[in-house]
Amino acid sequence: MTTGAPIPSSSSSGRPRRSRLRTVLPAAVVAWLVLEIWLLTVGAGASSGLVVLLLIVAGVVLGSVVIKRAGRRAFQNLNEALNRGTAPSRGGGNGWMMPGGLLLMLPGLVSDVLALLLLLPPVQKAVGRYAERTVDRKLRAVVPGSRGDAFQQARMHHPDGKVVPGEVVRPDPGRDPSAQDRRPPLTR
Repeated sequence: MTTGAPIPSSSSSGRPRRSRLRTVLPAAVVAWLVLEIWLLTVGAGASSGLVVLLLIVAGVVLGSVVIKRAGRRAFQNLNEALNRGTAPSRGGGNGWMMPGGLLLMLPGLVSDVLALLLLLPPVQKAVGRYAERTVDRKLRAVVPGSRGDAFQQARMHHPDGKVVPGEVVRPDPGRDPSAQDRRPPLTR
């Protein structure tokens, strides 16, 4: 027995189109990992395995120091803003120091170069402006009723005016609280 719901067809026209990021990202991650491993083996062959191991350990230590410092600075900015009674100040690069520290902790030469670039203040500002413009452009192109629309409404300063009808049920003051039936009455 069927419910009358349409059966999805196996044709490509009935299926939603897959985003470009979902098709390219897995291949890009695999290519990046292969490149990192290849560069580490080339570096180990050119110098020694011990030097590569020391570079990896130094990257992990330096990355953890960067993350700890950025987190401490962000927490300090938050405390100062709360003491002033204002919103936390934007900028400072804390948002891009965290990914920079994480990239330093990953073993590999390409990730270390990207991390060191992210730790430079001019690069942090440029990447921050680009990310802000991209997010703003995506939010402006949101279709009403989509997930992006819900995100945009959550960012608004004023509620959208929707009212959900409901009723508040409070227990009767004359009723014994130790009674067996703790549910509200069905009818009044």
